[in-house]
Amino acid sequence: MRRISVFGATGSIGQNTIDLIRRDPDAYDVVALTGGRNVAQLANDAKDLRADIAVIDDASCLNDLRDALAGTGIEVACGADAIAEAATRPADWIMSSIVGAAGLAPGWAALEQGTTLALANKESLVTAGPILLEQARTHGATILPVDSEHSAVFQALVGEDMGAVERVIITASGGAFRDWPLDKLADATIEQASSHPNWDMGQRITIDSASMFNKGMELIETKEFFGVRPDQIETIIHPESLIHALVGFNDGALMAHVGPPDMRHAIGYALHWPDRKALPVERLDLAQIGSLNFRAPKDARYPALALARRVMKEGGLTGAVFNAAKECALDGFIAGKIGFLDMARVVEMTLDKISAHDGLQNVQMTLDTVMETDRLARARADEAIAKLG
Repeated sequence: MRRISVFGATGSIGQNTIDLIRRDPDAYDVVALTGGRNVAQLANDAKDLRADIAVIDDASCLNDLRDALAGTGIEVACGADAIAEAATRPADWIMSSIVGAAGLAPGWAALEQGTTLALANKESLVTAGPILLEQARTHGATILPVDSEHSAVFQALVGEDMGAVERVIITASGGAFRDWPLDKLADATIEQASSHPNWDMGQRITIDSASMFNKGMELIETKEFFGVRPDQIETIIHPESLIHALVGFNDGALMAHVGPPDMRHAIGYALHWPDRKALPVERLDLAQIGSLNFRAPKDARYPALALARRVMKEGGLTGAVFNAAKECALDGFIAGKIGFLDMARVVEMTLDKISAHDGLQNVQMTLDTVMETDRLARARADEAIAKLG
């Protein structure tokens, strides 16, 4: 029986992970489940899966969680420190699906026990990729990608020589506004940005998809995880979201990963790796699909992509600046403080400000300097939001 933990259990990735666990409950011993504020979901899953501990991030929800789990024998805790502590509890496989920079610390702690970390938290590689990968090497841990795009690249590279790779192509749905006239984007509402044409995801990632900040994050992730040069990484709009990524080789061949837009495929691949096991996902009927479409993304519509390429070029702690500013800009948009197009402006202003005045390019990357950069970038981003608002 494999011991597993799910960090970010109440989100969409966490719930899809739990769906797979429920289908074969005798195969798993659930150690820890964590959530943000959804007490009812966390408590129900903890009871159903007989978890050892349930941790809620928001301290104001602790009493409600304690009441919901009274008499079950399940340990209850709250806060970032408790989540990090839960990550040190022995487990064979840990899902890291906490959204945002908050997912870095528990993932870092999990790697110290030499476990397998299924990484759905984009921010970990964007903000601290080099030291996170070194942490895994030092402790003999394994990091498996769970983003559908990076899982697709990972699978396409099985048995291949990285020296033969010429290009990696990350596909993008284009988000909610892929067919909108450019002059309408400035007036896009939160509700419009929160509706994805292909995927059923949480609000934050759905808005990130509309702005393509999620794809910018994935470009950076690709560079860090697979060690390819920025000029080898491409992105293309693929409205059907059936091809998740392609790898191009030096003989001109393209290896494509094709599958339904269902996150259980990437999660299941990581859960069962290095084996493949049957998954409850749709089997594609290519004749019914008929055709697949592609088009190049335009910088005017998706400035986040150019900002991501700037981050890859500048390197160092710039990824931590990019992510923190992006999170603040998203908060500002959801709160109605700035418009949809202002999110990219906030990130650019923050990068410019820190590059010109705070001199982080030559600072050594450590977990502490990443977190300090995150703090500084959020302050600069808040200044930019106040200026634009």
